[in-house]
Amino acid sequence: MPNSERIAVIGAGMMGHGIAQIFAIHGHRVSLLDVSDEILAKAIENIRINLTLMAQSGLGSTADIEPAIKRIRVTRDLEEAVRDAQFVIEAVLEKLDLKQELFQKLDALCPSETILATNTSVISIAEIGARATRRDRIVGTHFWNPPYLVPLVEVVKGKETSSKVVGLTTDLLRSVRKHPVEVKKDVPGFVGNRLQHALWREAISIVEQGIADPVTVDEVVKKGFGIRLPVLGPLENADMVGLDLTLQIHDYILKHIERSTEPSPVLKQKVEKGELGFQTGRGFYEWTQDSMEGCKKRFLKHLIRWDGEHLED
Repeated sequence: MPNSERIAVIGAGMMGHGIAQIFAIHGHRVSLLDVSDEILAKAIENIRINLTLMAQSGLGSTADIEPAIKRIRVTRDLEEAVRDAQFVIEAVLEKLDLKQELFQKLDALCPSETILATNTSVISIAEIGARATRRDRIVGTHFWNPPYLVPLVEVVKGKETSSKVVGLTTDLLRSVRKHPVEVKKDVPGFVGNRLQHALWREAISIVEQGIADPVTVDEVVKKGFGIRLPVLGPLENADMVGLDLTLQIHDYILKHIERSTEPSPVLKQKVEKGELGFQTGRGFYEWTQDSMEGCKKRFLKHLIRWDGEHLED
């Protein structure tokens, strides 16, 4: 799919504007849709801020910013957004009914050769496309936040998704310098979120049981095994230490690890009390405006540095 082809992104929020940015900076014409002019204006402002920050960090050129912005056409009209689009990416709220309704409309509006992708992070691709007729061209493309800095995209093959669509999607993502991986089964959470939330479940359980406080849990990850993860995945690590040792450890430890299929009572209580984290200034930690901004800056600085070091990978 050449970079003169048009991409449509449905939803200009936290993920959508970053996805639009990826394609625009790589030469694609992009239609970006949302429900209000205010959201769309904010999306363009955020894209300009992102590209400026990246250019200042050596991950682009300031000369490329305005040309990329000009490649993005904003609209509130779905039919206009997808007109002439060869690839459509949905990035709306994680509500199954909303996504099903949208894909039913996209299926009716778009020619049969147009690929329809969803950025869902956990919902079944087959369920999302259930109301559509041509379900073979519906595929999962789970970007990670922020999508313009995190390289991974999980390409998820739904039950009826064609292998050709998976291949074309993977090729397109590689052409804009993303790192696509194929998820062979359409299961809730795919690969990344199943791994991530297994860790989060255990982390919350450790706090709930009084084994350690939130600061200690996070320090153990950040200053311990987390340092290895960018270069040594869990299965590589298991091979390195030996599967015989891994088996011995699992024989002992697994019975002591959290196995609940329900969310933690502590997590439920915090949500009920309105302790939602950054949104309310209190979650597992107390947050001020300064501490939230500091956390975000450290996170972005880390990703930018990582991207710079792996630019040619």
